[in-house]
Amino acid sequence: MKQFTSPLLQQTYELRQSIRRKEHTGVTSGLVEGAMQGNVVILPADWANEFLLFCQKNPVSCPLIGVSEIGSFAMPELGNDIDMRHDIPEYYVYRNGEKVESRSDIEDLWQDDMVAFVLGCSFSFENALSKAGLTPRNIEEDVNVSMFDTNIATTPAGRFFGNTVVTMRPYTPKEAIRAIQITTRFPKAHGAPLHFGSPEAIGISDLSEPNYGDAVTIKEGEVPVFWACGVTPQAVIRNAKPPICITHAPGKMLITDILDTDLAVF
Repeated sequence: MKQFTSPLLQQTYELRQSIRRKEHTGVTSGLVEGAMQGNVVILPADWANEFLLFCQKNPVSCPLIGVSEIGSFAMPELGNDIDMRHDIPEYYVYRNGEKVESRSDIEDLWQDDMVAFVLGCSFSFENALSKAGLTPRNIEEDVNVSMFDTNIATTPAGRFFGNTVVTMRPYTPKEAIRAIQITTRFPKAHGAPLHFGSPEAIGISDLSEPNYGDAVTIKEGEVPVFWACGVTPQAVIRNAKPPICITHAPGKMLITDILDTDLAVF
């Protein structure tokens, strides 16, 4: 039996083991409160430098928290015994920019030249919102967060270009101001919202039909609040068309051993 220095590290390890055994295959929002979650992009090495530059030019939608060595599926700086081939509940596989399949592990697809990128996720600030009495609606309703394509352009880098994807959580205007104050402290989890109010202004026509994830209830007097989302790379991958790219399925993240507060700014 492994010995851990804290209950949280035991929880993160056990959840990754459960995912590895394919016992947990669902979304990870609200799981292991206090642990940073990560979006995942895996690319061949000859595409990795351009994607790294894309992340550096777009730190709000793509806040880097970890990059693997070439060919290594371990991420020791992010957690104990992480295996990038098995420790995500669902993977998407893209070939030449087209999503061709989803699967529960990628062991047989792993190549010796692959580089794994882990990007911060807004799920990591949901714990802080909940503690402030602003529990996100997706957690209240036990569904995946709503995610939308927008008309907000990213800054291109090499072959990578496209528009930003956002998550949406509804709040009253007063609550939205408090949510902005809280999430500003989490730049590695996308930080403050990009927009709130009129969805049409950022190219969203129907909040009941998210491009990814699930629709949530918007109550009378509430406004939609939009944060940058780590699904943005999946949008630009469709434009860049690498021969192979592997990502997490939206809402199904890598659970790390890093505390969300470790990367917060106070």
